[in-house]
Amino acid sequence: MMLLKDILYKVNINSVIGSTSIKINKIEFDSRKILENDLFVAIKGNNVDGNKFISQVIKKGAKVILCQQIPEDIKKGVTYVKVKDIRETLSLVCSNYYDNPSKKLKLVGITGTNGKTTTSNLMFQLFNLFNYKVGLISTNKIIIGDKKIESSHTTPDPLTLNKVLNEMVESKVEFCFMEVSSHAIKQKRISGLNFKAGVFTNLSHDHLDYHKTFSEYRDIKKFFFDSLDTNSLAIVNIDDNNGNYMVQNCRARIYKYALKSNADYSLKIFEKDFDGMKMKINGSEVWTSLIGNFNAYNILATYSLAKNFDFKEEEILNNVSRFKTVEGRFEKISKNKSNKIGIVDYAHSPDSIQNILQTLNDLKQKSLLITVLGCGGDRDAEKRPLMGKIAASLSDRVVFTSDNPRFEDPKLIIEQMEAGVEKKDLYKVSSIVDRKKAIKFACEINSGNDVILVAGKGHEKYQINGKNKIDFDDKKILEEFLINNN
Repeated sequence: MMLLKDILYKVNINSVIGSTSIKINKIEFDSRKILENDLFVAIKGNNVDGNKFISQVIKKGAKVILCQQIPEDIKKGVTYVKVKDIRETLSLVCSNYYDNPSKKLKLVGITGTNGKTTTSNLMFQLFNLFNYKVGLISTNKIIIGDKKIESSHTTPDPLTLNKVLNEMVESKVEFCFMEVSSHAIKQKRISGLNFKAGVFTNLSHDHLDYHKTFSEYRDIKKFFFDSLDTNSLAIVNIDDNNGNYMVQNCRARIYKYALKSNADYSLKIFEKDFDGMKMKINGSEVWTSLIGNFNAYNILATYSLAKNFDFKEEEILNNVSRFKTVEGRFEKISKNKSNKIGIVDYAHSPDSIQNILQTLNDLKQKSLLITVLGCGGDRDAEKRPLMGKIAASLSDRVVFTSDNPRFEDPKLIIEQMEAGVEKKDLYKVSSIVDRKKAIKFACEINSGNDVILVAGKGHEKYQINGKNKIDFDDKKILEEFLINNN
């Protein structure tokens, strides 16, 4: 247990009713999990208002209520703390409760529209190869040393986040690589965390259902770099138009990487095929089994970070050559002694689908490129016609289908994708709502040596339709129809 006054360290408090010298069992923002002597953080979310459950949690034994508005019904023996910013407060009290674990290891945050998952996973791989005990917090999973935990959010809530970081500290983890989403920055899930480094991958059209404008989305990302202190590193991709903007007010030591621009760290690809790429990083040759310019940027970001931790050049490059493909990120499916090639990728934004299709067009030679693509429901609708246009223009055939329709009609989502297709490309388009049937159809129209891309879901092992979450694995289904049944 911990004293409330210690939990409230650095919190911007407006007023207090009751004692701050009482002992707290644990912190909760979910009323269903409240036990005797707990602290309840009353957050007003998009769907649920925690303030409506204050009376309920007090009956269950909560002894402290953190809120932005003191309720009218004050209960004796309960401490009420009114704060200026409830979301920031949640992050700060969670850090304090777990004794600020982010200060006890080297925390590296990776942010950007695309490449966060691959870059964080590559950094995890590299530092693991250097025999450091490492942790990972990513869209795919959370890893604490040898322990793996399924992940449902790109960046977890502050309570989960600090609990995981604390477990890493207890497990003697030295470096943790964490994806930092724009939602997490705006919702202040990372407030109070101490980042040793921040990495910017790129910025393009995405999440505008949440951020409303691109400039707001961009500035939320920039806030992450504004918050880095002078003891931190900022590593940014300046081939992206927003790279230099990200670090305009940054106090951290700034290092820049690029494939096209003059930068501290550079990379050039001079050979590539479906087996990998041969590159020069800062003038030194290295081969990788990863494919595509987008992966070259991810590799270069990882190399740039390692250089700033003073690893030897030869050892970095040797370990880069040992990188393995990240699950659901340009993951290749092929059969020995066969020309059949399938690719499963998480690409779900206009920029990411364009990058992967351009890469595949560069590699496929005389083969045709068949793309299976959907767009998620209850998400940014503006990108649907853009993605439809890009997919049709850069593919030889394209099959529009469901992604995670959630509470939208998948037929209407597909119609929005179709609306973006140029007239000259309409003949390429087929639309099949059932995603499994769409993948099967793509395999059936494969002439035998065509390339099939199944995009949008990547590593996900489910499909969300309304309230139902069913088992669905693009990789297994593509293997079934492309490899096993042909």
